[in-house]
Amino acid sequence: MKHYFKLFLVFTMVLIFNSGCKKQLDLKPKDTLSDVIFYKTAADFKLAANGLYNSLEGLNFSDTETDVAFNTANAVSSGDYLPSETVSTWTDAYYYIRNANVIISKGEGLTDPGIKNYVAEARFFRAYNYWLLFRLFGGVPLVTKVLAVDDPELYAARSTRKETVDLILKDLADAVVDLPAKSKVAGIDVGRITAGAASALMARVALFEGTWQKYRNGNGGDYLDIAISAANTIIASKEYDLFTAKGAQSYRYLFIEEGDDSRESILDRRHEVNISGQQYPYSVVGTVCYLPTRKLADMYLCKDGLPITKSPQFNGYNTVSSEYDNRDPRMTMTMVIPGTSIVEVFNPLVPVVNWPNSPQRNGNTGYITYKYLSENVFGNTNNGDNFGYDHHIIRYAEVLMIYAEAMFEKNAALSDDDLNKSVNVIRARVNMPLLSNTFLTANSLDLKTELRRERNVEFALEGFRYDDIRRWKTAETEMTQDIKGIKIKGTAWQTIAPYNGASYQARTDVNGFLIAQPASARSFNPEKHYLRPLPTREIALYKGKLTQNPNW
Repeated sequence: MKHYFKLFLVFTMVLIFNSGCKKQLDLKPKDTLSDVIFYKTAADFKLAANGLYNSLEGLNFSDTETDVAFNTANAVSSGDYLPSETVSTWTDAYYYIRNANVIISKGEGLTDPGIKNYVAEARFFRAYNYWLLFRLFGGVPLVTKVLAVDDPELYAARSTRKETVDLILKDLADAVVDLPAKSKVAGIDVGRITAGAASALMARVALFEGTWQKYRNGNGGDYLDIAISAANTIIASKEYDLFTAKGAQSYRYLFIEEGDDSRESILDRRHEVNISGQQYPYSVVGTVCYLPTRKLADMYLCKDGLPITKSPQFNGYNTVSSEYDNRDPRMTMTMVIPGTSIVEVFNPLVPVVNWPNSPQRNGNTGYITYKYLSENVFGNTNNGDNFGYDHHIIRYAEVLMIYAEAMFEKNAALSDDDLNKSVNVIRARVNMPLLSNTFLTANSLDLKTELRRERNVEFALEGFRYDDIRRWKTAETEMTQDIKGIKIKGTAWQTIAPYNGASYQARTDVNGFLIAQPASARSFNPEKHYLRPLPTREIALYKGKLTQNPNW
């Protein structure tokens, strides 16, 4: 059984009625615990910290906002979204930031190790929620104390980009000191924030800002150093490793029940059947769908380690399954080969043949998602929130890729030793050829391209793409292309429903590939779309002190 600490806290007290008259009015609240009474013991701080875990991101379809996943057109990928009055990301983040500030302030000056642990958790969550804001909006108003309703700091101007990211990194560095190693967390506390989680988030944030700065003004080296150091700390700790318990299929099983609580998990949004279940698999293959695109499919190397444009192993697109032949095994653990039988959420007991529109209902790209499809019969047969696998927010593979990318971006090169320490650990899990500088040179491959390709396929449909193409400053190119699917014309798909219909036949490019959304319906304005617009109601409330992002 997976052990869980409760994430929702309700504080209640039983009112005690005394007989007789009272000469003195008792002003203590009878239905709640006041801060004065409550924050006394480590157990009190733990209960307060529990509520912060609700801010962890859940399973989502965020890659549909980019070019590697699709279901139907959305405002972000189409580039036609407008500023709105309120934004839940903004409101929710500041709610949790305030709660974290309460815990931090109450623990100030206290030396009890238990209390310091939960204050460190609060620092982590303050950093995490500022990160959720920073990645979308840039610099934001920084609040590091509990504010009263009439406090003028409620309307402080937004901080700079540097001030915001530096606060995030400082909070994480301070948190590491008082957080336990993963190996020291056991029993009902498994899943709580660890020193490794704080270091890993530090590495993610620092890589983001280091590359953001590098590709805009040529700077960012200091942040890349932080990313390298934080990633190195995690690697050297030996606390983490890749999940390999399912042999050759480990990558696929990592993302369903079998992968929970593995050594690869650094930070998870945790779920449990009948406690905090989820129904994500139904959405992945149901009426909504989470569909890979042609761009993602073409990123997967052939088994010889070469791109499909260079490899003699690539079998083309003539049949419904030929493009899957001889490819990186992660391709067929992320996508279902059309015409093959699998156990899936709507058919949990007997394997069923899968086609893009059957039993999947949305054939808009012609690709079928396999990643996240639970094989848990109990969850599949109870049509409710009865899937219990976790959402891996940060896993060890990301740390390895952060180390490789940050080293390359800092030094414009990566040694074979560093490749073996990072990228090749990931490749070895799926039995792909190891990457070396000799191999790159012999095949006229570019290391930056191959590092980004490796990141894209390892983290396919995990929500990394939007941040990546913005920090690399390539979104203005990547986001304005056709969203394509399978090759219809000139292949077996041309005679298979629904792609033999006139509506699909008319939506193909000159090479016969399905166009799910044309470039003419997509836009990305580099003068404004690299940052999201701040909520207009917040700008109005700040009475001129909160400025909108450029060109919004």
